Amino acid sequence: MIQRIQSIYLLVVTGLLIAGICMPLGYFYGENGVEAYMFKALGVTMGNGFYSTWGLFVIILLCAGIAFTTIFFFKKRMLQIRMTVFNSILLVGYYLAIAAFYFVLKDKLEVRSFRISWALCFPAVAIIVNYLAIRAIGRDEVMVKATDRLR
Repeated sequence: MIQRIQSIYLLVVTGLLIAGICMPLGYFYGENGVEAYMFKALGVTMGNGFYSTWGLFVIILLCAGIAFTTIFFFKKRMLQIRMTVFNSILLVGYYLAIAAFYFVLKDKLEVRSFRISWALCFPAVAIIVNYLAIRAIGRDEVMVKATDRLR
């Protein structure tokens, strides 16, 4: 199970997404340019309050769970491919949700600027690694069909 390269890819995706949950996605800067509000998957932390963005947390947690669960379907390769494609589509939706929350929170917090964090690229890297896993699963399926023909 873990000795197959696609399992390693899916484990890397899980690690990237869990790291993306824990790290801030960006920082909102107030009118004075000094005050910063941290934008994480769970919400925006402020000095006097908290704006919840739990939808982002649910999406990325679901993606991490799907990637980890997909590892254990090593005997059902077509299901693995479908789940990995669904995971990639969900990660694109995660970026769309981040953009939606950004525009809503920008007006609500009355901030001047937003600086993205490098942790925001983790889901994009996870999409690329998902693609590599899909290719490896496909190669594995072709190899299994070729050995079935030889019997």
